[in-house]
Amino acid sequence: MITVKTDEFGVLVHDAARLLRKRFDARGEEHGLSSAQWRLLVKVVRQRRATQARLAELLEIEPISVSRLVDRMEQGGWVERCAHETDRRVKLVVPTDKSLAAYSALKAAAVDVYDDAMTGLDDRERQTLMTALAKVVENLSRDETQIPCHLLEPQA
Repeated sequence: MITVKTDEFGVLVHDAARLLRKRFDARGEEHGLSSAQWRLLVKVVRQRRATQARLAELLEIEPISVSRLVDRMEQGGWVERCAHETDRRVKLVVPTDKSLAAYSALKAAAVDVYDDAMTGLDDRERQTLMTALAKVVENLSRDETQIPCHLLEPQA
């Protein structure tokens, strides 16, 4: 059994997130997507239509970064910008048939990555890990002015 001191919590969380990003990058390359593009595609498919400002909020990145990301995704045929019904100044980002078709494959790849990450953990340990991480997010969000983004997203 691995024994870890509690003062290594931050290092472990950081390393786990970094390694997950690397694994997602590798799996995303199979579809021609960077991890940032993969994340945007998932948000757009789940939202079905969103402003760039909303996407920036969900992805927790600057609006200019979302604009550039949407530009690249639009050029690749993954998303389209369309007019808002009531506000002509606003453009909505919507998924294309290409992204809708790729979504299930990307979701399956994510499940594979998560299964790899939790290899060796039984169902009870997996649930304990998920519950503990959700509590950490809740604790750290308590002083935030906004609700954590994962709580705002519709569940697929």
